[in-house]
Amino acid sequence: MSRKITKIERTAELPSRQRVVAYARVSCGKDEMLHSLAAQVSFYSNLIQSNPEWEYVGVYADEAETGTKDSRPEFQRLIADCRAGCIDLVLTKSISRFARNTITLLATVRELKDLGVGVSFEEQNLHSLSGDGELMLTILASYAQEESRSVSENQKWRIHKNYSEGKPSNNIRIYGYAYSKGKLTVIPKEAEVVRMIFADYISGMGKNAIMKKLTRLGIPTKCGGRWSESTVGSILTNEKFIGDTCLQKGFIADHITKHWKPNSGELPKYYVEGSHEAIIDRETFEAVQAEMTRRAAKANHPRKSTFSEFSGLITCGQCGAKFRKKINGIGTKYAKATWACATFTYRGKDQCGAKRIPEDILKAKCAEALGVHEYDAEKLKAKVAVIAVPDDGVLVFTFKDGTGRTLTWENPSRRNSWTDEMKAAAREKVKEGHANGKC
Repeated sequence: MSRKITKIERTAELPSRQRVVAYARVSCGKDEMLHSLAAQVSFYSNLIQSNPEWEYVGVYADEAETGTKDSRPEFQRLIADCRAGCIDLVLTKSISRFARNTITLLATVRELKDLGVGVSFEEQNLHSLSGDGELMLTILASYAQEESRSVSENQKWRIHKNYSEGKPSNNIRIYGYAYSKGKLTVIPKEAEVVRMIFADYISGMGKNAIMKKLTRLGIPTKCGGRWSESTVGSILTNEKFIGDTCLQKGFIADHITKHWKPNSGELPKYYVEGSHEAIIDRETFEAVQAEMTRRAAKANHPRKSTFSEFSGLITCGQCGAKFRKKINGIGTKYAKATWACATFTYRGKDQCGAKRIPEDILKAKCAEALGVHEYDAEKLKAKVAVIAVPDDGVLVFTFKDGTGRTLTWENPSRRNSWTDEMKAAAREKVKEGHANGKC
């Protein structure tokens, strides 16, 4: 008897495993919270890998990130991977761990639902893809947001109580001092820099000049970054350097955005005299405040706006900063506009030596790049995306259609740039010098 072999075609697809991840979060960096985060990561890693129907993709964990914000780095990475089609199911402990902001929660869950990605909330025993999932989420998320508001109000009460007792609420980080166990202690090396800043300002130097000096001397900031005018200004106006502390200079506007807002009278302030060792004597500090007021009043004159079609368009190839407009000889008939690198202007030639570009030459080169006889600002805005300055005398135009053009320029000699009127004025000045016996 001969054998007969019959092929039976497959009639059903084998079930594929779901690609599963977990999301965990703790809102502060304290040791006990970090242990909790590690426990969550370990628990979900084991849970997913022990289920034969699930494929383990990973665990996303945010450390010291509040749930009312949707800018959490791991949370954003999770959403990006969901959009990329890498995930089918997200496990999380509870709604409050996923998001305390109702709007963020619902918008995220709805987007993931449209992508075919489910979110499972263990504590509430709720799955976003179920029939009544969104209704329950709306109700429970509102409770989570209200809980966040209640926690925020309790924290505010504690902070206000500390302020009324003259106690700072959080860690203080200020140049010249170390902060430990509620006390500020002087750091001698940094204190010398603070005294130098005050002395330099009293002697006539401006904040920009002091900033450049600190940079030139290679003195780091408190956090190791670069000095700025605002940093110098904050030192010159900070009462902590005379041994006092002003509490509640600002506050968190609301528990959702967590935005810090300067206190302009919305809440009381508390001024504590003699709270710690001083670095600057009161006479020097008050003299600096008076000098700052005097200089501000002297500089408080109306200025014409320097914004133009070139603002934000020209990029320095040496440092990456934008070129800004400068007008030399303001108020005189010889006033001339040039465009200079912002780093060169505010931080000095040591930080960037990019050459200034006279505005008349810049406009002429723009007309040449656009292929027109006369400069046209509207055509420039319509066609040019970026003007790069990779080197002195070089302009690289990138057009909005993706094409580009490189042009070179050079300054005419000073002699050729003088008008007949300027030459006549110079001759008269020389004659006056001879008449007065000065030449």
